[in-house]
Amino acid sequence: MARPSRVSRTLSQNFLADRATADRLARLAVPDGRTAPLMLEVGAGKGALTAALLPRCTRLLAYEIDPRLVPRLRARFADTPRVRVLAGDFLAARPPRTPFSVAGNVPFSRTAAVVDWCLRAPALRDATLLTQLEYARKRTGDYGRWSLLTVRSWPRYEWRLVARIDRSRFSPVPRVDAGVVRIERRRTPLLDPAALEGWRVLVELGFSGVGGSLHASLRRAHPRRRVDAAFRAAGLDAGVLVGEVAPESWLRLHAVLAVP
Repeated sequence: MARPSRVSRTLSQNFLADRATADRLARLAVPDGRTAPLMLEVGAGKGALTAALLPRCTRLLAYEIDPRLVPRLRARFADTPRVRVLAGDFLAARPPRTPFSVAGNVPFSRTAAVVDWCLRAPALRDATLLTQLEYARKRTGDYGRWSLLTVRSWPRYEWRLVARIDRSRFSPVPRVDAGVVRIERRRTPLLDPAALEGWRVLVELGFSGVGGSLHASLRRAHPRRRVDAAFRAAGLDAGVLVGEVAPESWLRLHAVLAVP
């Protein structure tokens, strides 16, 4: 039988190597003075983050896909009824119906799927995810560019890069550093629910690349004079690349182009 401490390359396992990093991630997930009524942990691993999250949660559901690690986790938290260790794939879990948070040291190869799961969960309050630094920077505009996923979800979710974690803080040491992405559902969406479908259509059209520029792509569905007016309202040059347009500028574009 394989020893529980062996790392599975298939599962992209890179465990937190020190308590300080686990504590830092827990503070980012649940800031001091707050308590998470229900927290779901992605990939509990050996329980470093689980232990750090515990004082900050009323209930904690710790998911672990590696069957070799589950017995150790359950033994470690056997006397802690607020923690429930669940064997299986987090992505196969049904989202709770009551408000909940998500935190985790996410396997780098599964980051996109975990983020998609979170964004589709109606009761999600926030997600604090330790990911590859490149992913974290790309999704939060830290490169000075914005992705389709971020802009499309912006009216309902705020994306922030809240920390950078050196690769030496993991075991085994990965090839790249990590970043912590914080995704928070807005208490009040930036757009009315009735406008969200129009927003999605506009953003996806803009990111389609048809025509070679954002201005040209939007002209496929809107008269040039309207697109010109929208760009003036957003303070954008007609030659701007779509990835360079911040979410706030997209909101100004939408305000003009959504008018009947």
